[in-house]
Amino acid sequence: MLAEAAFAGDGIGATAEPDAYHAHRIALGVPEGGKDYAFGDAFPHEADLDLLHGVSFDKGCFVGQEVVSRMQHRANIRKRVAPIEGEAPLTSGAEVTAGTAVIGTVGSVADRLALAMVRLDRWGEAKAKGEPVRAGSVPLTLRQPAWAPFDLLAAKAGAEAP
Repeated sequence: MLAEAAFAGDGIGATAEPDAYHAHRIALGVPEGGKDYAFGDAFPHEADLDLLHGVSFDKGCFVGQEVVSRMQHRANIRKRVAPIEGEAPLTSGAEVTAGTAVIGTVGSVADRLALAMVRLDRWGEAKAKGEPVRAGSVPLTLRQPAWAPFDLLAAKAGAEAP
């Protein structure tokens, strides 16, 4: 199980308790299927698999390849699993709202840090208007993961920000 996985950089073969593993995964911004996105209901780009090398654009054939390739080369990725931080502890399953509009759902939670499947375009629009983004009544901040090669609110699929 993933909860018994070794932490990168913490020593070869080191293991972690499930809560510590998930807190570390959430802090890094790495989503887990079934917790942060529904299996069979998310495109690879939405689950950050394009950025985390979970899908190859150079080899093989797979079901849905045409759509995935089109997203990689031409489309803006509007919805992604993104790391968020609340001003207070967060709750898994809470709706993420910008004003009165629901723009996402909180997935995995580790106190004030969480991962959420959110419409990044709507988050950006809310911030441009000065509207707060919240999970329930808790104000949120979008956290840029160190592994993301671009600004989550400004990037196109497959393109890096200058």
